[in-house]
Amino acid sequence: MKCPFCGNGENKVIDSRISKDGSAIRRRRECLGCGKRFTTYEYVEEVLPMVVKKDGRREPFDRTKIKNGIQKACEKRPISTEAIDTVVENIEQDCYEFQGQEIPSTVIGEKIMKALQSLDAVAYVRFASVYRSFRDIGDFMDELKDLLKAKKKEDRI
Repeated sequence: MKCPFCGNGENKVIDSRISKDGSAIRRRRECLGCGKRFTTYEYVEEVLPMVVKKDGRREPFDRTKIKNGIQKACEKRPISTEAIDTVVENIEQDCYEFQGQEIPSTVIGEKIMKALQSLDAVAYVRFASVYRSFRDIGDFMDELKDLLKAKKKEDRI
């Protein structure tokens, strides 16, 4: 580990702790060259499955694509950044737990839609309109009808 201040490769660990969320080890280090202190984090490297797109292409899982899509759907809605981050983290965790080396993009899209449906109906419809690529207003209306039916069932329970 090189010192971020002087570049020296020799340092000693002064303190080690588990991070607040328990996903990393925080290490406080002191450079033996310049004496300055710095913090490093040690994480478990998790491998996500490859995403298989609708056209058959394969690409690495990209958390930022999911976050950007959700943020776009939630634009100008009363949804906190923390709520969006929680949705993204839950979807990413589901993908980690997915059995197999490849995951279809449709599975990820459906997970996003399910999460948005419970988070905000407008964000859900925005995402669905792009994700399902409605051909005409009839397709859009069918989706809205399904959403209203689900909402009525939810209200009855």
